[in-house]
Amino acid sequence: MERPRIVGILLMGILVWCCMATSANADTKMIYKDSNQPYNVRIKDLIGRMTLEEKIGQMIQIERNVSSPEVMRKYFIGSLLSGGGSEPTPQASPKDWIDMVNEFQKGSLSSRLGIPMIYGIDAVHGHNNVYKATIFPHNIVNRIGVVTALEVRATGIHYVFAPCIAVCRDPRWGRCYESYSEDPKIVQDMTEIIPGLQGQIPSSYPKGVPFVGGMESVAACAKHYIGDGGTTKGINENNTVIDNKGLLSIHMPGYVSSIRKGVATVMISYSSLNGVKMHANYEMVTNFLKKNLRFKGFVISDWEGIDRITSPPHANYTYSIEASVNAGLDMIMLPYNYTEFIDGLTYLVKNNFVPMSRIDDAVKRILLVKFTMGLFENPLADEKFVEQLGCEAHRELAREAVRKSLVLLKNGKSADAPLLPLPKKASNILVAGSHADNLGYQCGGWTIKWMGFSGNNLTTGTTILTAIKNTVDPTTKVVYNENPDAEFVKSGGFSYAIVVVGEHPYAETKGDNLNLTIPEPGPSTITNVCGTVKCVVVVVSGRPVVIQPYFASIEALVAAWLPGSEGQGVADVLFGDFGFTGKLSFTWFKTVDQLPMHVGDPHYDPLFPLGFGLTTQPAKAQ
Repeated sequence: MERPRIVGILLMGILVWCCMATSANADTKMIYKDSNQPYNVRIKDLIGRMTLEEKIGQMIQIERNVSSPEVMRKYFIGSLLSGGGSEPTPQASPKDWIDMVNEFQKGSLSSRLGIPMIYGIDAVHGHNNVYKATIFPHNIVNRIGVVTALEVRATGIHYVFAPCIAVCRDPRWGRCYESYSEDPKIVQDMTEIIPGLQGQIPSSYPKGVPFVGGMESVAACAKHYIGDGGTTKGINENNTVIDNKGLLSIHMPGYVSSIRKGVATVMISYSSLNGVKMHANYEMVTNFLKKNLRFKGFVISDWEGIDRITSPPHANYTYSIEASVNAGLDMIMLPYNYTEFIDGLTYLVKNNFVPMSRIDDAVKRILLVKFTMGLFENPLADEKFVEQLGCEAHRELAREAVRKSLVLLKNGKSADAPLLPLPKKASNILVAGSHADNLGYQCGGWTIKWMGFSGNNLTTGTTILTAIKNTVDPTTKVVYNENPDAEFVKSGGFSYAIVVVGEHPYAETKGDNLNLTIPEPGPSTITNVCGTVKCVVVVVSGRPVVIQPYFASIEALVAAWLPGSEGQGVADVLFGDFGFTGKLSFTWFKTVDQLPMHVGDPHYDPLFPLGFGLTTQPAKAQ
């Protein structure tokens, strides 16, 4: 009778062991890695496994120059970026860049839970430049977004800090060229670039949830929230004084549209809103952006943005961490002092200054974007996009954008005697000006380097001078003199002259400018040339500049903005292969004393109003 009892005990033991083993297997199964599971299920599973250290790591974005695969693994870093000036070495190929990104990613994947990092790039502010000051149809804006995404993916990067949907209300602001318009409706329309960058959002997709559609798309970032383009006198990072009605009608519409289109992230502005630093503004970040607008992606700081909550910056970093995270910021672009941030936020959480619920909210949002992007399934960069970088089709689109962005402001002394389009066949023509043969000046700031560059050696493209030479009849003699004196012009016997002048490259605060004059020798070149021979002046600038003093002597005037690498687009319309179609998306003032000045103001008396632009028809074959 004893044997059955022993067998029963053994069977019971085996059953208990099997149940324990099954339970252990279920517990160790990583549901978050199962792509068949809904995002919320995967997020809940993953965040339940994460330590505080791992969660804080996800909230960090650091510069690649202070990172390594080991840093990514050890500190569970959630994101890397290449900031302004963090350009690749001249000899680096796209494949080299992809290999570098993948090495960092492998560091992240080797951490305990293998959470992939997201790599952002700070060097596409200038994607706005080519078409920033013209009212464009949605189709071309969307196509530009598609091409930008492919070119970014070609370098292994999957997150862009674009578009800038600032509404520049004063051209004295140094970031005005990052803005599409002073008109919120135009800015709102230009958010069509978001589905170009991220992919077309399905009609049934839930509102406010980030959408990134596949390996050919990138996560976008609407910035800088909010009021960055409305600061007093256009002073960068300053204070925007505005009532609620003005805020909602001028600076908010672009964000409403961006969120509807599934934008993945929103970047906070350095500036203050009615005296409150945006990086510490709980009311606008948590209550309005996250709760009212129902934005479900993640909110990211600007570069060292939380440091600048205090004056001087970094004066009380513990307070800056507490104020920014509690305000609702999810990811912090540090970008260097990550151990100080980790120690500070850890202390604040453990001492109940920052609730764990706030940390969990931040990490859930970051993970949602990563899951949406498919980073857990495809974490490593693919070389198949390398051939897309700078390809002919993309350059043709850029060239199209250039010619459609040019705005013709004057054409002849009278409407009956237009100068443009210029004849391709002429005995002798003069090309002058500091910007005629300078690719760096054409591109402006945020190109290769933070402040841009001068010359033709750092990127591939076509200068306006080269484009002119490519376009005119082979028998036409093109004489180039950057800054000729009046005697040279008089003795040249020129049929006509093309003068290309404008601003030098700049970025951010270094671009703040209270006088907005064209730097010398630009004005001297205009005077020497246009006072002697009939001329067309092409202004290369990121914003309207002072032109009224020279206006009477100029036969034809073209606003070329920052045409970037494809100077051939300028020649396309100067010589009539295509007609001028562009319209101003900024008011062109007479004097800076009028600023700020907008449609509807009692003192609205511009040189050229918002929406102005003369048109021409393509010339017949010459």
